[in-house]
Amino acid sequence: MHSHIATFSIVAYDPGRGEWGVAVQSKFLACAAVVSWARAGAGAVATQSFANVAYGLDGLDMMEQGASAEEAIAALTAADEQRAQRRVGMVDKRGRAAAFTGVECYDWAGHAVGDGFACQGNILVPGTVQAMAAAFEEARRGPGELADWLVRALAAGQAAGGDRRGRQAAGVLVVRHNGGYGGNNDRYLDLRVDDDPEPIAKLGELVAMHHLFFGATDPADLMPMADAAGALQAILKRTGHYDGPASGIFDEDTRRALRALVGQENLEERWDGTGDEIDRVVVDFLLKRFG
Repeated sequence: MHSHIATFSIVAYDPGRGEWGVAVQSKFLACAAVVSWARAGAGAVATQSFANVAYGLDGLDMMEQGASAEEAIAALTAADEQRAQRRVGMVDKRGRAAAFTGVECYDWAGHAVGDGFACQGNILVPGTVQAMAAAFEEARRGPGELADWLVRALAAGQAAGGDRRGRQAAGVLVVRHNGGYGGNNDRYLDLRVDDDPEPIAKLGELVAMHHLFFGATDPADLMPMADAAGALQAILKRTGHYDGPASGIFDEDTRRALRALVGQENLEERWDGTGDEIDRVVVDFLLKRFG
């Protein structure tokens, strides 16, 4: 991330869900591919302003082996002859956060470190990182999860002035042990908007879609299949998956047809095709999409 490219980012840890995350916005194509690094059991890193990508890989390795965020940053910057132009924020495996702003980063450049998070940026309207920090503090006391809070922080940074040079791309990355698709990796959520006039707004939409497709079912949202059978049969007739009677009875033919439609719409993480109950989120989605 060259120092003349305006960028702001946040790294954070959520002890409640055991998640580490990083979010970024910049006037730089696909900025998240350069800035964002995270690994479950290690931490999260945002490296920007003449970004030294090694800060991501080496920083995670150091923190995984037990170094604090502060120790990792100190070691990396001490060994870097171009440290005066670097910006980096880290949060370690225990949630301790730290940041570094090189003396030659273009104004306004700086950071705000809080309990379990760090916000940082360069070539910003003054007040941007402070607005991000305040928004993150407020968001994590409310509903949602780390990904939501990170995007809220980006939105607050943009609203406070954000990039002096405009915007182009944004991304949010959240990891947790076995949190990825299929359960055998840590990449729970990795969403990017690489080129868009309103990247943070678009990123928020993608996070909402991710919650829809991959979010955990809330037991309070489960409804009896019998209650949804009539509406589902009407949808399945419309989509061509079901040609039986509109009986309002959830029989095996209806179940088979619904399983096919749910798979087609990538909602199988929400309903596995078994049982006498279904996630209301699935029914609402299908009604909105085909109803």
